[in-house]
Amino acid sequence: MAKAKKLTKGQARRIRANQAKKLRQKSDAVEWQDNELGAPQEGTVISRFGQHADIENGQGDTFRCNLRRGVASLVCGDKVLFREGKSNEHSISGVVEAVHDRSSELSRPDVYDGLKPIAANISQIIIVTTVLPAFNPDIIDRYIVACVQTGIKPVILLNKVDLMDEELAEIVEQQLDIYRDIGYQVLYASSASGDGIDELKTQLNNETSIFVGQSGVGKSTLVNSLMPELSLDTQEVSENSGLGQHTTTVARLYHFADGGDLIDSPGIREFGLWHLTAEQVADGFIEFDDYLGTCKFRDCKHKDDPGCALVAAVEAGEIYPERLESYQRIVDSLDTNNLTSRFKH
Repeated sequence: MAKAKKLTKGQARRIRANQAKKLRQKSDAVEWQDNELGAPQEGTVISRFGQHADIENGQGDTFRCNLRRGVASLVCGDKVLFREGKSNEHSISGVVEAVHDRSSELSRPDVYDGLKPIAANISQIIIVTTVLPAFNPDIIDRYIVACVQTGIKPVILLNKVDLMDEELAEIVEQQLDIYRDIGYQVLYASSASGDGIDELKTQLNNETSIFVGQSGVGKSTLVNSLMPELSLDTQEVSENSGLGQHTTTVARLYHFADGGDLIDSPGIREFGLWHLTAEQVADGFIEFDDYLGTCKFRDCKHKDDPGCALVAAVEAGEIYPERLESYQRIVDSLDTNNLTSRFKH
């Protein structure tokens, strides 16, 4: 039997595009005339499924809706105008007609789609990290850079604190003290022991929040602790790979009984920043602001360049060396990632 020929990236992309076109054609078959639709209503996107979305109205009722062809982008948290169908057609019970402007948008880069929105109208991003398999400040820094680009407030949450012994706690605290000194808020939590859950609830009250972090840091378990009635599927960190197992597959918005919303989104193991320039990455290190633009040379790489203001600030004890080193690692990753040039050109 002849060995199957491997598809090129271009062929695979065309196949996916044709499949998506067929799915659109199938979903567009469920259409109503204006006289078959009710009056326009305001709603919130609770979840998005391909060419459909679950929309919640002001009374808490949810409708699975088609999207008008003019609705190009729709993500969890969007505020929309929709119309309820006077009858259900194949489980579809309405149509999204328009999307309101977003107050904020969290996106991540996609090699085919450019910047791909994840969620909208968020007021704070909870960066969830943990000590298992290892506490990694570089991942926190990547998320903070993304937060600064969106203008959304970041909050750092150290989860699974019950797993720390005194020696490890001292090491992690030294790292977290750096973030506190810069001005970032740091919280602690453990779903196993219940420590910090009440404080986390207070932080989430009357906010629209999203948990971000590598798979396996316990985001879904935290959601279960905050909202036990949901009983979301969870999995432990793999003993073989040391990496978390994906549990959430579709972003979804949940309401807290006492006020506030939480968007639970699919876990990602690394938050790509390869679409950013070195200058944009530097913007994410807010303590650099007073020094950027004051180096001896305009094209300073902030490494061993003579007259570098950031290096001088580190030597003077005004910037933590760990932060400058983290910035340099992120910028180096941009230079070595071939996706950077593909995205920008």
